[in-house]
Amino acid sequence: MSRTLVIGDIHGCYNELIRLTTLIGLKEDDLLISVGDIIDRGPKSKEVYHYFRNRPNSIVLAGNHERKHLNGVLSYAQEIVRLQFGDEYPAFLEWCATIGYYHETADAIIVHAAFEHDCALTEQREDVLSGSTAGDKYLEKKYGSSAEWVNKYRGVKPVIYGHHVTGDQPEMRNNTFGIDTGACHGGYLTAIELPGFIVHQVKAEKDYWKEEQASWQIPVLRAKDWENMPFESIRKQLDKLAYIEVPEVKAFLADIERWSAGLYALYPVIIEALATFVTQLVSTHGADFSKAANQYTFKAYLFKSKANNLKIEDLGKSLNTPAKVMELANVLGVADIPLRNY
Repeated sequence: MSRTLVIGDIHGCYNELIRLTTLIGLKEDDLLISVGDIIDRGPKSKEVYHYFRNRPNSIVLAGNHERKHLNGVLSYAQEIVRLQFGDEYPAFLEWCATIGYYHETADAIIVHAAFEHDCALTEQREDVLSGSTAGDKYLEKKYGSSAEWVNKYRGVKPVIYGHHVTGDQPEMRNNTFGIDTGACHGGYLTAIELPGFIVHQVKAEKDYWKEEQASWQIPVLRAKDWENMPFESIRKQLDKLAYIEVPEVKAFLADIERWSAGLYALYPVIIEALATFVTQLVSTHGADFSKAANQYTFKAYLFKSKANNLKIEDLGKSLNTPAKVMELANVLGVADIPLRNY
């Protein structure tokens, strides 16, 4: 007789996934369902993704972490996974767009995060089912807490969900089964076997997320597109990361601060260089200055400079990234343009 196995939040814990399915004695005709959040935080998100994509008779539901990738809302954990996937990342995003938000069997309703007690299954909100920020806020407004839905549920059919870490053991209350037991934080990876609601668990080898956060700091920082990041955003990034005490990271951030501040300080130099450029155009083209100036992508600066009306604020509005500053500074022949060391 085939079984249905529902697994809690895996979060890249591939070793634990293999140990758990081995412990269960998973067979080819068993249906394997993930409640979602198969990626992020753990060390082997790509391996977990491959496992589910390649295994027939498997279902992955959309969790808030899959939605973050799909919607391009990338915080540190998602930036790590994007680097881990490399060229395969676009295909992963396409796959994320195909997975569902709930699955119903004869024994249970399976979702990632939450279920509204007073809504039909087909009318449930995707942001609620997946536990996205918008869904959590909606539930907080409705119930006072995003987790309160469990206390409201009175359905006959059990709901199995993840998302909220329940501790080392699943939380079984009001005919609901919370099975995120914190595998990526060094807790347990949990599965519920249907029918029968038999609990299976394996202990995680370590606190993977703590380890991953430390080991990926420099690769993630190097991968950021600092050259095309607005100066204001660079400042926010530096302020956000100022708490980090790791010497290598501090040195990298200090170099970004020196480099970006040096480029920002080129505004007055660029204004002088533009004035010199205008003088040369007038000398060469005379009355045809306008025609000559219009050939340049920075023509607006040239006309303002000729009218003695070019201010630093004008440059700041559109010359707002390191790449744009460096490009114009190079065209104008500005010397000593700051460069990054890392």
